[in-house]
Amino acid sequence: METKEFEIKVNQDLIEFLQRKKVLDVRVPECPDVEDKWQDIARAYMPDGIREFQEYPVSSLGWMMFIGMAMGYYWDKDWETNSNRNNYYENLRDINGYDCLDETVIALLGYKGETADKISGLVAECASRVYSILMHEKIEPGTELALGCYVASLHQLYLAGMAIELNALGYHMTPYSPPSLN
Repeated sequence: METKEFEIKVNQDLIEFLQRKKVLDVRVPECPDVEDKWQDIARAYMPDGIREFQEYPVSSLGWMMFIGMAMGYYWDKDWETNSNRNNYYENLRDINGYDCLDETVIALLGYKGETADKISGLVAECASRVYSILMHEKIEPGTELALGCYVASLHQLYLAGMAIELNALGYHMTPYSPPSLN
């Protein structure tokens, strides 16, 4: 399997799962502004993510979904200001450290109590699903393909995180029907 095929497989699995959970509409929110930040965020995240993957693969994957959620929030809150920032990942990580990145993003988004628990559980389920897909491919560790599939996994989790946060913020991609002029 090639990296692109793998990424498509992960994307389809995540989208279908999140739609069944009713946290995404049929039409998934897109945000090119946030997507454009992916390369910089991935480059900054890779040293921490790869280091943690061996012992904590679900966290290593899931943290990127939380980062995507934070980016969706930043876009909604004030993208004119937030788009000019640098070091998105490092700034989030440095608030409470890598191990608490989930708690940092949950607090940023204002989720509390049962809602916070549900979001954390959803991210863990998504990361576990992606990890399972990775393991079922039987890709040889340490290869270029393994790295490519890991990055593809992170990319799809980032986009899924962004999409569910935008959806939660009220961005529902429904067809526009102009009002009748009668």
